[in-house]
Amino acid sequence: MTADPPPPELCRPLAVDRVGPGGLVVDVCAGDAERTALAARMAIPAVTDFLCRFSLSAVPGAVLLAEGHLQARVVRVCVVTLEEFETLTEERFRLRFVPAGRESDDDDPESDDEIPYTGATIDLGEAAAQQLALALDPYPRMPDAVLPDAAGDLAERPFAALARLPRRR
Repeated sequence: MTADPPPPELCRPLAVDRVGPGGLVVDVCAGDAERTALAARMAIPAVTDFLCRFSLSAVPGAVLLAEGHLQARVVRVCVVTLEEFETLTEERFRLRFVPAGRESDDDDPESDDEIPYTGATIDLGEAAAQQLALALDPYPRMPDAVLPDAAGDLAERPFAALARLPRRR
């Protein structure tokens, strides 16, 4: 017997048939508990603000095209100083919700990302959470953070003696 997967940190189900011919705009805003859970998932100190706007349009074949704008204020740890700092993460993106099993075989990195769905609903919350994960800088650096002068004196380096040896030709 397998355990049920944990519920997503940010769940915003949307019935596919709600997206009519004129499209649909949906805002996904995370509450306090959801932001705390997102921070834990992203392994960052905090998500203090989170808003993702989706502009959805229907495409033939039960496909939904989503153009999105993510804005999140997050607390990160600087890779240089190891201090926490708050930063704004902002990203514009395009993706496609496609029925499971109908994903494209296109390997072009410039093509729209695809999120498969089953049934008659998509989860905009999970899509927004994935966009946050993609938008986070893997090496966050606080503004004006300066690397310490690690080079120092050549004599202090571990292999300084080897550098002084004559080279064979």
